[in-house]
Amino acid sequence: MQTIDLRGQTLDDDALRGAVPRPTIDITVATDAASALIDDVRHRGSAALLDQAERFDGVRPSALRVSDADIRAAVDALAPAVRDALEHAINRVRAVSAAQVPPAASTRLGAGAVVEQRWQPVTRAGLYVPGGKAPLASSVVMNAIPALVAGVGSVALASPAQREHDGGVHPVILGAAGLIGLEEVYAIGGAGAIGALAYGVPDLGLDAADIVTGPGNIYVAAAKRLVRGVVGIDAEAGTTEILVIADASADPALVAADLLSQAEHDEAAASLLVTDSEEFAAAVRRQLDVAVVQTGNAARAATALAGPQSAIVLVDDETQAVRFSDAYAPEHLEVHTVDPARTLAGIRNAGAIFLGSHSPVSLGDYMAGSNHVLPTGGSARYSSGLGAYTFLRPQQVIRYDAEGLASVSDDVVALATAELLPAHGEAVSARFATR
Repeated sequence: MQTIDLRGQTLDDDALRGAVPRPTIDITVATDAASALIDDVRHRGSAALLDQAERFDGVRPSALRVSDADIRAAVDALAPAVRDALEHAINRVRAVSAAQVPPAASTRLGAGAVVEQRWQPVTRAGLYVPGGKAPLASSVVMNAIPALVAGVGSVALASPAQREHDGGVHPVILGAAGLIGLEEVYAIGGAGAIGALAYGVPDLGLDAADIVTGPGNIYVAAAKRLVRGVVGIDAEAGTTEILVIADASADPALVAADLLSQAEHDEAAASLLVTDSEEFAAAVRRQLDVAVVQTGNAARAATALAGPQSAIVLVDDETQAVRFSDAYAPEHLEVHTVDPARTLAGIRNAGAIFLGSHSPVSLGDYMAGSNHVLPTGGSARYSSGLGAYTFLRPQQVIRYDAEGLASVSDDVVALATAELLPAHGEAVSARFATR
């Protein structure tokens, strides 16, 4: 891993953002390719999706929509331990998601003057679950449960066709979908799948969604950016990132294990350690050198750790570490310091925050109850992770009677006149005119 030494430097926020390591290929580079794939789906429908599966997934599915029988069979085929783990994850994510649904609120501003706020779910959600380098069955849980808890009535799930499974969706992903009760599943992937969910595919019977959610590679993230505005999206949840703030009190073996756990996702995954201890940094590096050659995805992880997006960052103190983290705005932030709560108090920008040595990111990936679909690429500065609230829209309901309207009618007329919109005022005055 490269080393970035910021010690002894006084950097403003813009300079810190310029110092953070990012992949050499960012989302803007993938935009043209993603746009072409989406346009192809819009114009050619199922034929485009079949061609894209053959091109990118190495297989041409016999059917793009998965049959009910295949979904049931996948549930039955789940290994008992995997089924139990999925059921536990479903229950934990459901509990946390339920706490994210805001209550309705009513504000009385005076006699006969009430504004109510209610939260309405979107009508239809399109969920994307990656299946390329890793069949992320856990992402089925993370996408579907918040949508169902929010009250979404129509849900479609897309996941790439698998060459090893005759062009179908990976059986564990399919089993997870069936276990949750999803009935509309498609063997489609990548940017084309995002376009299909956003615009619909009439010849496939796939209706357009109101919101598209889920993680994916840089092309999926680019596609989500392109369809934003046509549909809602959760965030640009692209290739995974972990940033660890650690001091000399931390365990280098645990920090190295956590950096490696995310590096195995993808060659473009970002693993960063930010520390004020040069000795600790060296100890983590030694642990990584040993662990990376022993892990099951050694080649992929080694490439990610050696890439320009990964680094060990040396800082003067905890304050500078926090400022660097906020400039980076990590998808996953781990805090391994003497006083994690104190460190947390200064953090503003992160998708999810894991405090202490017994809260690794991989816990959040599966079983913490939190959601692992999180903003990447610095978008945690303005986006949040996926939750039940993602599928909800606040609506204001205005209930005024004659007394309530009369109490503000002069104010409405005054402002309407000032804005040269007299008919606005007249619409109120008309209600009190003698007839």
